[in-house]
Amino acid sequence: MITINNLDFSYKNVAVFKNISLEFKEGNVYGLLGENGVGKTTMLKIISGLQFPKNGTCVVDDFIPSERNPYFLQNIFYLPEEVITEDTTPEKFINKIGVFYPRYDYAYFLNLMKELEVDPSRKFNAMSYGQKKKSLLACALSLRTDYLLLDEPTNGLDIPSKALFRKVILQHCVSTDLADSHVSACGQNSTSDTCGGRVPTIIISTHQVKDVENLIDPIVILDHEEVLLNATFEEISSKLYFDYGSEKSDEALYTEMIPGGYINVLQNKYGMESKVNVEALFNAVRNNKKVVRDIFAVGCEQ
Repeated sequence: MITINNLDFSYKNVAVFKNISLEFKEGNVYGLLGENGVGKTTMLKIISGLQFPKNGTCVVDDFIPSERNPYFLQNIFYLPEEVITEDTTPEKFINKIGVFYPRYDYAYFLNLMKELEVDPSRKFNAMSYGQKKKSLLACALSLRTDYLLLDEPTNGLDIPSKALFRKVILQHCVSTDLADSHVSACGQNSTSDTCGGRVPTIIISTHQVKDVENLIDPIVILDHEEVLLNATFEEISSKLYFDYGSEKSDEALYTEMIPGGYINVLQNKYGMESKVNVEALFNAVRNNKKVVRDIFAVGCEQ
C-alpha cells in the first residue's frame, strides 16, 4: 500500500502540495485526475522516489521511496509521458533493463507486443509515436512489478490502440489471482516465477478521461495544493446521482448537454443507483470543491 501523510512539496517558492494525505490501496487501477499543472506527474515521481517531499512522508509498503532501496526499486516502475530511447529496438531495450527486475518475463513481453500489434525487432526511431508508446507499455508490464505508474499513457494513441491499451491492462491485473490471470501469457516457455503473486497496483495519471473511464477504480482528483476526491465508484455512486434526462436540474452540482438531453450530477439524497460518468464527475468536483469535499468527508480526510 502507498501511504502519504501530511506531505508538502514545492518547486522553489511555488507550492504544489500542502499537507496532503491519501492512500493508494494495493490491487487497484487508480485514475489520477486533475487539471494541467496540479501535480499529477509530481505525485508519481514522489511515489517512485524521483522527487523528495519537503515535509511529511510517502511510504510504499515498508519503504521510503526517496531512500532508493534496491528491493523497493525492483518492485516499482514509473513510465513517464515521454521516454528518450536509444537507437535500439524494444526487444533489446527491455532485455537491458529487465536484469534489474527479478520478475521480468520475456515471454510475456513478446505476447504483449503481439497483442499490441508492434514488431519487437523494429527500432524505436522507425516507429510512429503511437507504436513507440505501445512498445514502452509492453516493456513496463513485462517487468511484473507490484507497482506500475503510468503518466498519460494514451496520449498519441489512435482509437483502436486505446482499445488495445485497455484490454492489456485489464488482462494484466483484473483478477485477484495472478496465476489464473496470467497463465496464458506466461506459457510453458516462461523461465520466470511470475505466474503467481499479488495483483499489481496501477496508477494512471491522465486528462484523457474517456480513454480510461471503464478501466479505473478508485479515482483520485487533485487540485492545486490539495486532494479533492479519493473514492471508489461504489462510494461515488452512493453519494452522487448521475441523472440522464431531458431537462436541466436547478439542484445539480453540474449539468452538461448530451445527445437527447442532459446529464445532471446531483447529491444522492435518496440512495438511487446510477452510472458514474467520470468526465461529468470531474467537472462537478472542480466546480463545487467545498461542497464535494463535505459530501465525501469520510473518504477525503487529510
